[in-house]
Amino acid sequence: MIRLMHVHTLFDMSGKVVLVTGGSRGLGLEMAIGCGEAGAEVAITARRETWLRAAEEEIRARGINCLALTCDVSQPDEVNATVATVLERLGRVDALVNNAGISWGAPAETMPVEKWRDVLATNATGCFLMSQAAGREMIRAGGGSIINIASVSGLMGTAPEVLDAVGYAASKGAIISLTRDLAVKWARYGVRVNAVAPGFFETRMSEGVVKKAGHTIEQMTPLGRIGGPGELKGVVLFLVSAASSYITGQVLAVDGGMTAA
Repeated sequence: MIRLMHVHTLFDMSGKVVLVTGGSRGLGLEMAIGCGEAGAEVAITARRETWLRAAEEEIRARGINCLALTCDVSQPDEVNATVATVLERLGRVDALVNNAGISWGAPAETMPVEKWRDVLATNATGCFLMSQAAGREMIRAGGGSIINIASVSGLMGTAPEVLDAVGYAASKGAIISLTRDLAVKWARYGVRVNAVAPGFFETRMSEGVVKKAGHTIEQMTPLGRIGGPGELKGVVLFLVSAASSYITGQVLAVDGGMTAA
């Protein structure tokens, strides 16, 4: 007789370790807190110390064990050192949330190639490097879950009056393809790989876009509004937990219906 897990058990992350890149503020911090609220120990990374210690203190104040590390995800040595430190300090890596990302706004016809390269290096290459380093450990351990934070910009084109950041869009499209390919390659090892494609949320990165084109974005969105606080952490928890144990290679748009319109 097959025993079904209680729904609380499906979402319980007690005894698990979740690594969240770009976890020092905004959506990354929200995702880290969400996993911690479900019982996980969390490790967060950021390129700079500026927001990292405050985030660590905020997470710990909620009774969540937290390890905060500086890491430039575009640098292989730093990525490998980060994963090694998480293993040394917390003992395992059950889930990885690849959230670290940057953008650069400029018309496609005048986009500086060095800015294009910077965005691709952090967003796409960084996602690959972290997945590679954490994935090796998950394969060794017999399973795990990787969540790549993509964007609706990787699923659809956007009018330049709303968002003019072709490198960002290209990087998010690359992340979606990477997600699907790794999901097929690593399923045999029990490693699930999925992506979340947020629509427009109010963050430090998006504040200029929202200020300039917020009304247009709301008109583009069937729910008629921009995403708010708390509307991503449950999605990420679902994908890192046993509740999504038969889901891999998928892209879940959290966009108020924008990509359905």
